[in-house]
Amino acid sequence: MLWSSIKVLLFFGSICAVALGAMYLLESDGGILVTFSGLEFMLNPLQTTIAVVFLIVIAWLLMRLISFCIAVWKFMNGDETALTRLTARNRQRKGEDALSEGVIALFSGEGRLAMSKVSQANKWLDKPELTNLLMAQAAEIAGDTVTVRQSFKELLKNDTTRLLGIRGLMKQKISEGDTVTAIKLAKEAFQVNPKHEQTQDILLRLQIQSQDWGGARETLNAKLKYGFLPRAIHQRRDAILAISEVRDQIHDDQSTKAEQMILEANRKSPDLIPAAVMAARLHIKKGKLKLAARVLKKAWDAQPHPELASAFAEIAPDETPQARIKRFATLTQSHPEHLETRLVVAELYLSAEDFQQARRALDHLGSHVDARLLTIIAAIERGEGAPDNVVKGWLAKAVGAPGSPQWVCDECQNVHASWTPICKKCGSFDTLSWVAPPASEVSTSTGVEMLPLIVGNIEDTVVGKNEEIGGVRNEET
Repeated sequence: MLWSSIKVLLFFGSICAVALGAMYLLESDGGILVTFSGLEFMLNPLQTTIAVVFLIVIAWLLMRLISFCIAVWKFMNGDETALTRLTARNRQRKGEDALSEGVIALFSGEGRLAMSKVSQANKWLDKPELTNLLMAQAAEIAGDTVTVRQSFKELLKNDTTRLLGIRGLMKQKISEGDTVTAIKLAKEAFQVNPKHEQTQDILLRLQIQSQDWGGARETLNAKLKYGFLPRAIHQRRDAILAISEVRDQIHDDQSTKAEQMILEANRKSPDLIPAAVMAARLHIKKGKLKLAARVLKKAWDAQPHPELASAFAEIAPDETPQARIKRFATLTQSHPEHLETRLVVAELYLSAEDFQQARRALDHLGSHVDARLLTIIAAIERGEGAPDNVVKGWLAKAVGAPGSPQWVCDECQNVHASWTPICKKCGSFDTLSWVAPPASEVSTSTGVEMLPLIVGNIEDTVVGKNEEIGGVRNEET
């Protein structure tokens, strides 16, 4: 818009300058005396200026005429392209000028002006692969979705620009929310050029969002094949996709293929907790208890986790508490100082009603305090016969304590009750980590408003009594 205004001002300025110049020449004295064949012509300054301009125009027309005559002479002597080359030079010059103005308008953000200039360039230049692409970009700036779609469809007709056309239509469908059509176009773009990294990423993201796990695995393999993904990351994500494909069948009679996929996922990524749990339960179902224990211990070595401990307990569900303590020693000997390990050991001794050993398992925890730890301490107090107000005091602390580790999305910090391959909030893939959730400033039903229900009346509390249990200080109020 600004450039158009400047051009209008320049035009009117030129007209004014010519008018002023003509007035000045009319008022000027003197002139030029021209003698031709005995005739004398006296030209004033204005007439002289007009004569000079006329002679320049005549000279230009004469040069064009000479060029045309030369082209005709060459054509008559067998040069069949002489005349077309003469006109092509003019068309190319006009087209290049219009194209340059269109590009300038495009980068200036003037979509409508750019569309007009590119349309002119398209008339003079035989380069549809370039003009259609610029037209699509100009139409996007102008918000003309119909022209955008038509321009991308024109790009499909040329082999060199077919991928650009498909990708353009694909992005348009994604912005419109038409995932089904977008996936079809992404697959077509992938077939045209399977080595294009951005196309691979878009196709993989769309397949994961639509839970096409099998197709996503094929795309992931292509990223590995063409060197766009490290092997270690590929193995982990392929394992996630594999268990995502069969996780809904975990309680059903699984086919041989599904079982193989679970075991293969655990082999590729033994530290992936959901894969280890699924593989262990599959071994337990088949009576392969040693294999189940081996799978869970390997995953525990990477990161202790309560789901691993739960699956480890399922190996021998009917054993006595003392036998379970002994069997769990093979698991808990790894990472003995880890909070999860010590909590599991404490829970095992609680089951055996050995409250002294349960308390000892929680010694010297320092600042590692969370709701689960305080709840276990409350259970120890209850088992040792402590008064109700002491037990309620620990439970009250558990309500306001930092949350125990949960599955938290690395991207948006959303907390999940159970592991999922895709974050339920932001849709990111493979971003869940087992960490303590971020502190929330919003009161919930488990917050301070529940303290009277847990602690009871203030008169029943013991004021000022301090205890040290496992390095955690409890002050009843």
